[in-house]
Amino acid sequence: MGIPMESIAQDVVDDAVAQGRAPGLVGLIDGPEGRAVVTAGVMEPGRPEPMRADAVFRLASLTKPVMAALVMTLIDAGLLALDDPVERWLPELATPSVLRTPTAALDDVVAARRPILVEDLLTFRAGYGFPTDFSLPWVERLLELSGGGPAPRLETDADHWIEALATLPLLHQPGDGWLYNTCSDIQGVLVSRVLDRPLGEALAERLLDPLGMVDTGFHVPPADAHRVPSSVEVDDDGVRVRQSGAGTWTQPARFASGSGGLVSTVSDWAAFAAMLLAGGVAPDGRPILSQRSVSAMTTDHTTADQRTSAGIFLDGQGWGYGGSVDIAAIDSWNVPGRYGWMGGSGTAGYIVPSTGVTVLLFGQVVFTGPGTPDYTGRFLDLAVPRPNPPVGARAGDQPTLTP
Repeated sequence: MGIPMESIAQDVVDDAVAQGRAPGLVGLIDGPEGRAVVTAGVMEPGRPEPMRADAVFRLASLTKPVMAALVMTLIDAGLLALDDPVERWLPELATPSVLRTPTAALDDVVAARRPILVEDLLTFRAGYGFPTDFSLPWVERLLELSGGGPAPRLETDADHWIEALATLPLLHQPGDGWLYNTCSDIQGVLVSRVLDRPLGEALAERLLDPLGMVDTGFHVPPADAHRVPSSVEVDDDGVRVRQSGAGTWTQPARFASGSGGLVSTVSDWAAFAAMLLAGGVAPDGRPILSQRSVSAMTTDHTTADQRTSAGIFLDGQGWGYGGSVDIAAIDSWNVPGRYGWMGGSGTAGYIVPSTGVTVLLFGQVVFTGPGTPDYTGRFLDLAVPRPNPPVGARAGDQPTLTP
């Protein structure tokens, strides 16, 4: 007999808290064999309130798959096409220049060979975004425009942000290099312009409301502020509270960031994941995305050279629309076709289409570098089907999970 999935999941989060790796965690595994939700630790270090299963977390970059899905709803509706130049709705990006080389001065530029297309934004190959070399002069300027840090709350609006971004030349020709993050923010501005409405309203109407994602948005209603765990940093010197409770997140964001601006719960994000696993259909049978759009989101679109240059971001895996796609078993938790992403605020969410499993681990520890934290990796392992472990195996050994 194997070890029950929920028991193993509970052991993993309990161990992470006991070892001081995380103050509190919420984990979810959902699949054909059922759903397990586990919690451990506290909402804030030094305070007694236990971590809640319905805690509202800062998603940071786990926003990106949701934003890509929102763009795909517009494509399914015929309001956008993958090969549309974005300049129709984003005239600020109509005539981009491109750095002669990535190390060149910001005024050493050439003309773009072609326009930026909608698909360039979805595949992160529009020429805007972070390379692996953060010492480039170009990156310093992009960091200023991006606010720095996970899930920034920029003190500007979308129109002024895109206008400022357009003053920066592209790092690569459109369609060439893969660059991280910025294209998701551009996607958000694009959706708002196409629909002529605020991004939050568009997201609620087209995705959140139909999926019943009642706790997801670009800010937390003040009445729910008590459900937001503190954001913390953990290192060899201990635990420091970066932002107590909800902080500024009870106020609507001036700039609704498509790259990292959402808050959500594990149950809400699991509803989004279930829609993807069901081929774009909501639990109530309502179509949200076409099967073709889901397939496009969860298919790798990168070249071998782009995966290599992406280095610390993709770690050898591919990229679909809004999230990574596993193409190699580099780590124990990799499954070919697995789709999802992680957020720098401490969140991780993946689906395994081949098994119909969703695995989520939400925490409040801000990531201080690339790579997967050890306890996150152990939790992600739980979604990988393996033979039954021996009776008496310890937490962290592989459980039975064969959907």
